[in-house]
Amino acid sequence: MATAPTTDAPAAATAKKLHGREFYESIGSPKYILAPMVDQSEFAWRMLSRSFMPPELQSKLLAYTPMFHARLFSQDAPKPPYNKYRDSHFQCVLPKDPATLWLDGNPLVGDRPLFVQFCANDPQHLLAAALKVAPYCDAVDLNLGCPQGIAKKGHYGSFLQEDQELIYRLINTLHENLPIPVTAKIRILETKEKTLEYAKNVLSAGASILTVHGRRREQKSHLTGVADWEYIRYLRDNLPAETVIFANGNVLEHGDIEECIAATGADGVMSAEGNLSNPAIFAPEPQPGAFEDEFWRGRDGKGGWRVDAVFRRYLDILHKYVKGGEPPARRPLFVPGKGMDTEWMKEEIVIPPKKGSKSEAFGNPNYGALQAHMFHLLRHFVSKHHDVRDALARARLGELEQFEGIYKMVEKKVAEGLIEYEETDGKSMEDPAEEERLKKLVEEMGPAETSATAILRCKRPWWCVQPIIRPLPKEAMARGAIQPGKKDKKRVAEEEANGGEKRVKGDETNGGDAKVVEAVKEELEKQTEFQTSELVSG
Repeated sequence: MATAPTTDAPAAATAKKLHGREFYESIGSPKYILAPMVDQSEFAWRMLSRSFMPPELQSKLLAYTPMFHARLFSQDAPKPPYNKYRDSHFQCVLPKDPATLWLDGNPLVGDRPLFVQFCANDPQHLLAAALKVAPYCDAVDLNLGCPQGIAKKGHYGSFLQEDQELIYRLINTLHENLPIPVTAKIRILETKEKTLEYAKNVLSAGASILTVHGRRREQKSHLTGVADWEYIRYLRDNLPAETVIFANGNVLEHGDIEECIAATGADGVMSAEGNLSNPAIFAPEPQPGAFEDEFWRGRDGKGGWRVDAVFRRYLDILHKYVKGGEPPARRPLFVPGKGMDTEWMKEEIVIPPKKGSKSEAFGNPNYGALQAHMFHLLRHFVSKHHDVRDALARARLGELEQFEGIYKMVEKKVAEGLIEYEETDGKSMEDPAEEERLKKLVEEMGPAETSATAILRCKRPWWCVQPIIRPLPKEAMARGAIQPGKKDKKRVAEEEANGGEKRVKGDETNGGDAKVVEAVKEELEKQTEFQTSELVSG
């Protein structure tokens, strides 16, 4: 289906504009929040994430669009193709029929509640962009959290936090002129007190909802570390009780959501990377016997959604909503012990060759995100099955026939893995040496200093979706993943020789290790690497 030109929609309804908790309650008081992710929280992925929610919880899932660049989004051209950036990122009306809803924000297909997020540093550009999406969403969000080098270069995201006056004007301009509410997502600052003042400024400007990422700006990549929920609890305890707060950070599994709410007092919990690894993260685990073809349970009682089942759901959504047709006929998902035919596993799987020079992915965010999503979803799977990894790398964006072939590869390997698991009474997935190594790391470093704690808790067989867990900063340093430059090493050595005990901001560790971490942070700020894309996730 061709890309829809996003035109100025009919004027929004003149009903009373709600604010704060009143607005939050009007959209169902959602407690599960799908984060804004550049090129990764597009319509098809939102629909996939919503598909796992039982009907009674549908209204509890709020989704954000990817982050859009307000200036690029707001610009108009006098004739077709109008604005290629806008038309290829937000597709709310049908091609050649701007009066008919299409995908983004369409309540008829279930893409609500929906917030549209922008990064911006100019109030008028932000307002112009926000007015174009207002009829198709429930609120507009300002990104104040992106920590990447491209955000620093473009002066947006977390690199606005030193200019509180500009932040106030950006939010207040939308609050005063937009027919729908404005919200904002921030990162914590060096102290709880400074973070509280920051939050008060955002709220006084007119933000109806405040999302707080419990990490500082420099916490990214190998220095991501653990989000500080205590900061969010401090805001909850020191802001007016009616303030709506969403917490972001440390959500690896569904159970972490309730733990986060209990620890922070937040109204809702946002997930980004946890959702990319498992789009069913917001849904409670099915009861035994339910979804037994899609949700696998092992002998230890641990379970997880099968990657072939999630892959299939995703492709079906693309066929139905984006391509505009029926998915291909599929065999039932293989379940051991059900007397199902296995002859199909002997068939050779051929990945169709690439088509012509122009792919269906051109100008369509749902096709463009497919490959990256599958690498996230299959991260643990492809570490074992390199042929699937290579096929994914060669696949052409938008050519669903190629991804259907890759799906068949995944389906077959999952079936083989399940059969082996049953035949070996579960021993095929046991790795005593690796488990002992992880336990030893926890003993040596302490449960709060190593990612081994989370790995032991979250690990599932390779045929199940599961979180991607980064090493914590000290582990990354020990592995050589991050290192200070020669000048930083020399400076640290001189400070040590002089008995210096400089404290790292936000860290309770003193001494050499802390100084090295601080030196690495400074070095990474100078040498930030980022994608060639114009926008990077916050």
